[in-house]
Amino acid sequence: MATREAVLLLHGLWMNRLAMIYLARKLERAGFAARAIGYWSIFDPMDANVARLARVVSSTDASRVHLVGHSLGALVALRYLQKGADARVGRAVLLGPPLAGCRAAIALQRIPGGRRLLGESLSVWNQPFETAFDPRYEVGVIAGTRPLGTSCLFTRLPKPNDGVVCVDETLLPAARDRLEIFVSHSGMLIDARVARATIAFLSKGKFA
Repeated sequence: MATREAVLLLHGLWMNRLAMIYLARKLERAGFAARAIGYWSIFDPMDANVARLARVVSSTDASRVHLVGHSLGALVALRYLQKGADARVGRAVLLGPPLAGCRAAIALQRIPGGRRLLGESLSVWNQPFETAFDPRYEVGVIAGTRPLGTSCLFTRLPKPNDGVVCVDETLLPAARDRLEIFVSHSGMLIDARVARATIAFLSKGKFA
């Protein structure tokens, strides 16, 4: 017999699955079977990471599977939906997704070693990401508006931004719901408001 509804969480660039532990624990307390999964954000291209996600979803014993992705992980989740997800996949929450490219990452490429730091994900940051997906999937977007992050070391981003991704870079026309919170790009991973909003969307399909 399948377990309760599951949530798979995907971290962002330069991180590992431990970055998603706070959110995973909040989801567990809300009744979901949450699992943070790792992938090679620098060393593997997008297709390889999407394939890894597909394998994990396929092996997940649950009646329904949801996704939560942060930054690059949000793009991996969205691309997985676009390629035809498992029939049990229902909802996804994208946290700070750089859907329109990423000004901060483009600026990083201009400094010595910057391109190497982005690795195989380089092309993802330089151009708009395909945003169309099957409307049977319910997708919500949370954007941060607190301009605190590593980008201040090498560029100035137009406001509003979360210190890494600008709010106008997170727009997803087909999103079921959208929320902006005064939180930084990394801070949203340990923010109680973000956790509550994520739980609300995965439970009801809206952030309210």
